[in-house]
Amino acid sequence: MRHLIPSYVRVPVVFFAIAGLIEYFIDSGDQPAFMEQPIILLFLLLVLLVLIAIEGIVNSLDNILYQSLDEEGKKRYLASQTKTPQFTKVKALYSKLVGKHKPIEEEGEIILDHNYDGIRELDNNLPPWWIYSFYISIIFAVVYMVRYHVLDADNQFVEYEIEYAEANKAIEEYKKTAKGLVDFNTVELLTETADLNAGKKIFETNCVACHMADGGGGIGPNLTDDHWILGGGIKNVFKTVSEGGRSGKGMIAWKQSLKPLEMAQVASYVLQFQGTTPANPKEAEGDIWVDDDSKE
Repeated sequence: MRHLIPSYVRVPVVFFAIAGLIEYFIDSGDQPAFMEQPIILLFLLLVLLVLIAIEGIVNSLDNILYQSLDEEGKKRYLASQTKTPQFTKVKALYSKLVGKHKPIEEEGEIILDHNYDGIRELDNNLPPWWIYSFYISIIFAVVYMVRYHVLDADNQFVEYEIEYAEANKAIEEYKKTAKGLVDFNTVELLTETADLNAGKKIFETNCVACHMADGGGGIGPNLTDDHWILGGGIKNVFKTVSEGGRSGKGMIAWKQSLKPLEMAQVASYVLQFQGTTPANPKEAEGDIWVDDDSKE
């Protein structure tokens, strides 16, 4: 089998097979493994050198063994090499597809009278592979025309619209369960204890200096009354936390330091202050906000 595949084919095939296995089993992110971890590049170079060395050693051994044979043995060795499988079926199929053609020495018999600035035309027969391909293309065209222009099957544009709609639906379904992808339009009030506890921790770390631990307000507005400067409800509070308060006098935009899920958690926790009684409530600011979704 080794004599059927030359070394200049064997070495690259084996080398790239090993490199492919390394890429498959080693997680290197978006970059190739040998770029992420230079030691892998050194390993691959070593593998290449070993493969080349093996080929050189094997060929040298073959040559030494051949030279050690007598004339009769050399003839038997050469005869054995010619008895290896020669892919006769493949060759027969290739000959059938290529067809018969005139050798260069006999092309004078099929030269036509056409002459274009000294360029002569040969009356060669079309190769069977070309003719078969032409017939197949005709059959394909007929089937395509009947399916899409007679029977009105979904064409590529309709299929694109269907797949696009299905992809958008899948994305929306995924967003419902992927809290980390929430934004102003998709955020919903979180009520699970784990989320509220996480929001409380974020609030106590970043917000108590301005709003007090009980939400009564200080530098920042009171969070326990019905008045809101930039609107209440989970969507408005999330947007305020994300984008910041009023220019020049409001709080900073926390989207630079908090993840979407963390902003949703702290916004949900802030809304827990509604209706509570703080120790030193600050005077109400802004307008009374009524959630339109709660109206009947």
